[in-house]
Amino acid sequence: ILIPFVFYDGTNIPGGACKVKKGDYIWLFLDRSRKVGAELGVANGGEKGSSRREWARVGVDDLMLVRGEIIIPHHYDFYYFIVNKTLGHSSSPLFDYSATTTLPRQNSNSASTSRSVSPDPSTYDPFTRPKHSKSSGITTLADSTLEGATDDPNLTKVVDRRWYERNKHIFPASVWEEFDPGRDYSKGMRRDAEGNAFFFS
Repeated sequence: ILIPFVFYDGTNIPGGACKVKKGDYIWLFLDRSRKVGAELGVANGGEKGSSRREWARVGVDDLMLVRGEIIIPHHYDFYYFIVNKTLGHSSSPLFDYSATTTLPRQNSNSASTSRSVSPDPSTYDPFTRPKHSKSSGITTLADSTLEGATDDPNLTKVVDRRWYERNKHIFPASVWEEFDPGRDYSKGMRRDAEGNAFFFS
């Protein structure tokens, strides 16, 4: 799956997209998003410069994934939310992907040109790894066929935990809450940290 995201520090800073497997843990997504931030040079406040070093120094434990208004703990995997069809506050699934393996869609033009070519036995080495490009934050044409490629990046926020601790009394961080597997988020009254009900709930 391909998950577009933003870095959030009071403003939405475009972050790109990370390709993960449905069975990957949240911490793995956060690690990849941190690397994307370092490659793109995203800094706190959105300015560029020495920000590559900033994101390279940030540890995964200092990052949080906020999906909608729910903070997803690191030890969960995406498959847990997909299989259980866990609903968020808006009565829509937190991660709306199919629970089964889906093959990427191919264009009719690319299907005819991408015939499998058998490797040359004299130069083939089965122990070599394919080379990957460094553009993990940039969506390629092949990535655009994956599930989630068309999702709104503002739905998935990567947040520095230190920023959250300093600003959790300010909206929107004041309405974010840690995921509780026993709670049904689609029902009930939505309240802020002080227990006041929202007028739009």
